[in-house]
Amino acid sequence: MNKKDYVAGEAVIAEVIITNHSGKELNLASTRQLPWLSFVVTKSNGNPVPTRKLNAFGALKIKAGESMAKRVDLTEFFILYSQGNYAVSAVIRDPNGATEGAKTNRLLFNLNPGRTYWSQRVGVSNDRGSTTREIKLLTFSSGQKSQLYAQVIDGETGVPMRTFLLGDALMLRKPMVTVDGNQRMHVMFLATPAMWVHCQVSADGNLVARDIHQLAAQGDPVLMAYGDGSVKVVNSIPYDPEAAARERAKIRKASDRPDIPTE
Repeated sequence: MNKKDYVAGEAVIAEVIITNHSGKELNLASTRQLPWLSFVVTKSNGNPVPTRKLNAFGALKIKAGESMAKRVDLTEFFILYSQGNYAVSAVIRDPNGATEGAKTNRLLFNLNPGRTYWSQRVGVSNDRGSTTREIKLLTFSSGQKSQLYAQVIDGETGVPMRTFLLGDALMLRKPMVTVDGNQRMHVMFLATPAMWVHCQVSADGNLVARDIHQLAAQGDPVLMAYGDGSVKVVNSIPYDPEAAARERAKIRKASDRPDIPTE
């Protein structure tokens, strides 16, 4: 697993590493009856988690003595929206081997709801007509870090469409949030003592833009909404990574000092 604690709705990534000790090339492929790779996800009470769709992994060839890795987002195949403790293991089947296959180690992970810092219901248009979405900003504490997540929920089903990390935040300053005329959520938060991050999230759950701002001469940057529906960051200095790299390159190291002529 890429981590142990997740916010409910975000991608839960599992990686399976397969090493070929058979002495010959392995061709792993699914049959009509069984897939070559499948997962078993259970709740803390041992009950299986309902599936969303069947596994459909392509064939995989592994040369003798080599290892291959397969990364899978479990939320594509399982309904993982509810808070709780879960366990996952994988099963790898050789088409010429036993039906039960080889089972991997069992890993534990947690789904947490996060804490709703801000939410707004908006209307959107799609192929079926008009519908609603709820756009949320969530806070989540992982160890000593405070993290901000964006979440978009389908207004009809109440199911999260997408949940993803915006970044680590210093909660010394309250994050600023608003929606613009295009139904995009704008979030600005303090990432370092001198840097603010501005993110734009669409009603479809996509990160549209992410830019960084530095402190200006006086006061903190401000997220400003205008009457024409636009939202802009004011009282800041936009951060230019290329310019910053050029400035760092100008700084001489101690080893770069010119030789001092000796008499």
